[in-house]
Amino acid sequence: MNKLDLHGRVAVVTGGARGIGLAVARRMIQSGAAVSIWDADPAKAEESRAALAADGTVTAEVLDLTDELAVAEATAKTIKAHGKVDILVNNAGITGGNMPVAEIPVAQWRRVVEVNLTAPFLVCQALVPHLVANGWGRVVNVASVAGKEGNPNAAHYSASKAGLIGLTKSLAKELATKNVLVNCVTPAAAKTDIFNQMTEAHIAFMLSKIPMGRFVEVEEIAALICWLSTPDCSFSTGGVFDISGGRATY
Repeated sequence: MNKLDLHGRVAVVTGGARGIGLAVARRMIQSGAAVSIWDADPAKAEESRAALAADGTVTAEVLDLTDELAVAEATAKTIKAHGKVDILVNNAGITGGNMPVAEIPVAQWRRVVEVNLTAPFLVCQALVPHLVANGWGRVVNVASVAGKEGNPNAAHYSASKAGLIGLTKSLAKELATKNVLVNCVTPAAAKTDIFNQMTEAHIAFMLSKIPMGRFVEVEEIAALICWLSTPDCSFSTGGVFDISGGRATY
């Protein structure tokens, strides 16, 4: 594992209790950062906080990321606990299941967009002013190769991740002179709990599209996200960083 230097930095990782988010939180801590896990699952949040705390400074906030007031409260508690926030990783997301556009319930479409796009927007609204006030910051949004290419039977998920790419590019331009860089990653599928929301046929389809012939490991995604969160990443903003095993065509 290459060594990254995040000593003295404080990171918020949404969906940090499991999967990609947990791998990111672990790599952040190994690199010297303090971490606040924001997650909707109280039991997993505490379990992960306790496990990670053996190696560094970790707090956890349990909240619905689509609730504006809950996000504001979590922001205040995190600032009180850590004194500041330097890094934001918007990782939390859901798939919403697999079905053709004609069969997606409207409520399900709205829920996927709320969690995957509106929640990162709300978290950015709450935390980015603190990064700007610090005079240094990094935001990394976890989008998906589906947001670039579109997956059949996953229009709600694909559209929400495409929107997150757009949010990344817009916010990056707004902050380009503020020393706050905003990028996103577009992973291929990783074997996480999110697979439980997909059909076996859809999982097989995703694997068939990856030239490397395997799913990405969460630690590989975490390595890229954490590098994007370091001072070494100094002139990349508004970027869409592919980590799809050769699937992406642009």
